[in-house]
Amino acid sequence: MTRTTVTRTTTPDDGVLSPTYRARTLGIVLTVSLVAFESLGVATILPDIARHLDGLGSYGWGLAAMMLANIVGTVIAGHSADRRGARPPLMIGLVVFALGCVLAGSAPSWPLFLLGRFAQGLGVGAVMAMAYTLIGLVYPEHLRARMFALLSSAWTVPSLVGPVVAAAVTSAVGWRWTFLLMLPLTAVAALLTLPGLHTPAHGAQDSPALPWWRRPLVNSVALTAGTGVLLAALDLRGLALLVPLALVGFVLAVAALRNVTPAGTLTARRGVAAGVVVRFLLCAVYFGTEAFLPLGLTELQHLSAFEAGLGLSAGALTWVAGSALQARWDRDRATAVAVGFTILLAGVAVLGYGVLAGPGLLAVLGWAVGGVGMGIAFNAATTETLGQTPAEQQGAVSAALQLAQTLATALISGLGGVLVGRAGSVPPAFLAIFLTTGLLSLAGVVVARRVGALSTRD
Repeated sequence: MTRTTVTRTTTPDDGVLSPTYRARTLGIVLTVSLVAFESLGVATILPDIARHLDGLGSYGWGLAAMMLANIVGTVIAGHSADRRGARPPLMIGLVVFALGCVLAGSAPSWPLFLLGRFAQGLGVGAVMAMAYTLIGLVYPEHLRARMFALLSSAWTVPSLVGPVVAAAVTSAVGWRWTFLLMLPLTAVAALLTLPGLHTPAHGAQDSPALPWWRRPLVNSVALTAGTGVLLAALDLRGLALLVPLALVGFVLAVAALRNVTPAGTLTARRGVAAGVVVRFLLCAVYFGTEAFLPLGLTELQHLSAFEAGLGLSAGALTWVAGSALQARWDRDRATAVAVGFTILLAGVAVLGYGVLAGPGLLAVLGWAVGGVGMGIAFNAATTETLGQTPAEQQGAVSAALQLAQTLATALISGLGGVLVGRAGSVPPAFLAIFLTTGLLSLAGVVVARRVGALSTRD
């Protein structure tokens, strides 16, 4: 298989911001920051957009369209990178993201806006998969943990200022400019990241053609469709329709998942496969809990939206701190993952108590604790997983990691949303959500020991 190569001379003293890596480091961080700002900023102004375009009746699709398209973009880009190098999928991903911004920002109707969101999702999936791929291919082992910590920090500023800036831009010049202002920043990110990446004219031959039912495009679409059917089925009231549709969606998604993740993922096989499972569990716990933090604090503890938002900011900041801590003492990563899950579990417990019993600001403190655990475990697991991955498989494994994150967020948020929608904003509904994410944290502690490479005894 061919793979992306970068001509460079590496010395042990090179850092991620040394002349050797500076431009690409800035490009990768800017690219991820764009994705973060777009995600957090648009979520803030989406209600205004839906009202303006008469889309409140299908408001949820403003978020779902991007998330489901993300799956397709992630899988296709990752597998393409292993065949042709990271440059083509990254370049195409940035272009498609920009086109999606143009379409969403100029859409005269809700259906066209959703089409723009879908295009953005395709681009975001490709861009995020390539960010991890480039770190695995471009940076030496001793710099990767630092780069993953930088990627975590790339979400910090957008999480703090993204909603405020998006709201201010919408108020001053209209919501359409929130999308259109992404275009020059996307161009700068491309200019910093793409130069120097190339696929060698000679190299290993591409892998044999796969049967159509095992190709990445077919399986990414099947996975997206299965996940969509499963989530839609859970919204139904009648069991006669809910059960068969949910079963069809589940079977379709699992069958496709086997073809787009490393062998052994469904059984958490030691090594790379377990690393993908750990990413799923981490994101299910963190994003699944966080999704219901503001709602719980405003509904049960009657905090203001600003006060409830402090929890999100606290978690984002301490995630970066945890990542930096792990990168500084990059040792025994399997143990670090287990420690991170344990701290995250403690954070969920404190957060849950604060939401259910008060005081509400105790939940903010809990999520600050949880963010530290997330940063430690996320950084250690990602560094270890990609460190075990051969260069010719970096794209596929990076895609699998990003795919696990997207699926975990969609499934846990969807399940929690159904629970709250049916039971109402009452303590038992939130208790069930936090118990679920707490149990997933315990599962993560168990799986963490399998993240390390296979030993001779295995």
